[in-house]
Amino acid sequence: MGDETTHTLPDPRPPRPGVSIRARLVLIALISLAVAVVYISNQLLTERYTETTRNRAELRVALYSGNLISELQRNSVVPLLLSRDPALISALNTSDYSQSTARLISYLDEIEAASLLLLDRDGRAVAASNRETLGSQHRTDPYFVSALRSNDTVFTTVQTEAGQYAFTYSRKIEQAGNLLGVIVVGVDLRKFEDSWAGISDAVLVTDSEGNVILATESRWRGKPEGEALATVSAPEAIRRSARQAIDWSGLPAEVLYLGEAVMRHETRVPFQGWRMTSFTSYASVREKVNTVLSLEIMTFAMLLSLLFYVISRRAQWRSAEFAQESAELRQLNLALQREIAERKRAEENLQVAEQTLAQSSKLAALGEMSAAVSHELNQPLAAMKTYLAGARLLLQRKRPDEALSSFQRIDDLIGRMGAITRQLKSYARKGGDSFEPMDVRDCVSSALSMMEPQLKRREVRITRNIPRDPVMVMGDRLRLEQVLINLLRNALDATKSVEMPQVDIIVSLGDYALITVRDNGNGVDDLDSLFEPFYTTKAPGDGVGLGLAISSGIVSDLGGRLIARNGQDGGAVFEVELPILKEEDADIEAAE
Repeated sequence: MGDETTHTLPDPRPPRPGVSIRARLVLIALISLAVAVVYISNQLLTERYTETTRNRAELRVALYSGNLISELQRNSVVPLLLSRDPALISALNTSDYSQSTARLISYLDEIEAASLLLLDRDGRAVAASNRETLGSQHRTDPYFVSALRSNDTVFTTVQTEAGQYAFTYSRKIEQAGNLLGVIVVGVDLRKFEDSWAGISDAVLVTDSEGNVILATESRWRGKPEGEALATVSAPEAIRRSARQAIDWSGLPAEVLYLGEAVMRHETRVPFQGWRMTSFTSYASVREKVNTVLSLEIMTFAMLLSLLFYVISRRAQWRSAEFAQESAELRQLNLALQREIAERKRAEENLQVAEQTLAQSSKLAALGEMSAAVSHELNQPLAAMKTYLAGARLLLQRKRPDEALSSFQRIDDLIGRMGAITRQLKSYARKGGDSFEPMDVRDCVSSALSMMEPQLKRREVRITRNIPRDPVMVMGDRLRLEQVLINLLRNALDATKSVEMPQVDIIVSLGDYALITVRDNGNGVDDLDSLFEPFYTTKAPGDGVGLGLAISSGIVSDLGGRLIARNGQDGGAVFEVELPILKEEDADIEAAE
């Protein structure tokens, strides 16, 4: 800016000395006034906002300390109360801890402790709010040893292997002078770390030995304060020192935290010699000061802009340079046009390649769809063949009424084949437009009816275990029947080499509706590849390996999952899990 203010631009017209000198003087005076106002404002505002920020930091530290003491005092009375609990004392006397864990869990929400742990006289965990710790040994843990040595409630701080600290109150439980066990109450002080981290301050708490036990920075835990803060390399420290030396704001740096100047405030926590230290960033001070300074600088900038505009009127001679730059820009524009043309040709080639790839994908999808149609229509066609043979025999025996029943079943199968083709057309678009409430028991009955011709040709024992009450789910009945038919057909094929073939169908209702199809065949060797398309263990011609892949996709569309495993006594077990239809969902569906 200094060069612009000390040089005048050449003017093709005769110069007027008075105007040039006045412009220089006005420019120098305006810049001097701007520098003085900004400097004085910066000093005054910095001192004012720094003091305000310091007072707020001290108030926050006092509040943090009070919350910490309140939490410790609230949990300190819990071991005394629990050590007098008759139910816990009775459990320790009789070694019957069947209800102890549930009792501790019920206390947990009332007292808002982090955890509750009941130890017997040998230090074994016999009841705990965290069931994973049941049976663990704590004979050598400090809170157990300290509780045995004291007749009062003791507080223990233990650093875990993960570098965090666990805070506990413990007290021994006695009856008639006999030691029964120890009750341990975990205190959740880490929640304060999370709340502190939501403020712009960095906070740490040190114990009587000066080691950090709570901190918003996890790398500080377990270290003295000085060692915790010394986390910056020498080159970085040099760069920060240089940056601080030229810092125009002049903020006092009490300590460096993450490369920025901060103010440090320490207070004593009235508990076992603890001390709390906070580091407050000057960011809020800078923000407020810079806001005022920005307004001042903007005002002077507008005045300078007006002055420069008047001076720039005398720079008409630069039009020749602009003309030359325009010529260079035209040449650059021509080069850009050539590059754009080349890129368009490349994009056209890419579009041709994408169209070729899309056509190949369509052909592959068409082949897979043809195989799926062939597989899904085999079952109705086989059933139709059986019904036609039966109808022919009935007509020969002069039993037309029964033959009409077979023809009706054939008509139902034709309708089913049409529905299957419609379902296969919709495989590419996932949708639940045709979903409706349905009873799983009806789907099982329909699937068994469809498989009746194949079941009659073989001596297979079919057992059904179906609840009496409806098992309602939201889905597509035809597609679910298609899944069950596939599973039943696979079960029949798996029991061909078994002397006494048996297929079990079980429907159960819990958190979800579960349909289990179990056989006593030879099981499945490769469970990982079972649901992959075109994977089959049958002989060539008996199957294309799409049944389970299609069934898995159908169950997934219905919001459930299809699971396969081998049974403990041999054979394969297929489980269809579907979300049950809740009452509120049924009400909504009925309203619609």
